Amino acid sequence: MSNRIRINQVEPAAYRAMLAFDSYVEQSNLTTKHKDLIKIRASQINGCAYCIDLHTRDARKAGETEQRIYALNAWRETPFFDEQERALLALTEEVTFISNKVSNETYNSAATVFDHVYLAQIIMAIISINAWNRIGISTGMEPK
Repeated sequence: MSNRIRINQVEPAAYRAMLAFDSYVEQSNLTTKHKDLIKIRASQINGCAYCIDLHTRDARKAGETEQRIYALNAWRETPFFDEQERALLALTEEVTFISNKVSNETYNSAATVFDHVYLAQIIMAIISINAWNRIGISTGMEPK
């Protein structure tokens, strides 16, 4: 896949816009743990090997445990995630699988455990990583 375009070289203005969006997410009030869970789970769903590799490494550096990273794709069946993380992961999955819609149950669950500003930032973080996944997959980015 080495012959695919590199968006940052071909369309630098578009790439800078994505970087600005990413900068907004990184500077938001979201905890590092929440950002990492969103990035990893959406990347797993989308099958973006580059992002899975990058964000699991980042999460480990930030103190995330191997056990939780390995169990993330089965988070509903584990006791490893708290109420906020479960609401965040459910929302991440439904926004990522957007054609199935975001259910009222999932949205209301998240709105119960997060204030409106934090919830808005969660949604924007989910949208951001989904966009990055699509860039990575369509341009053939691979882990190093």
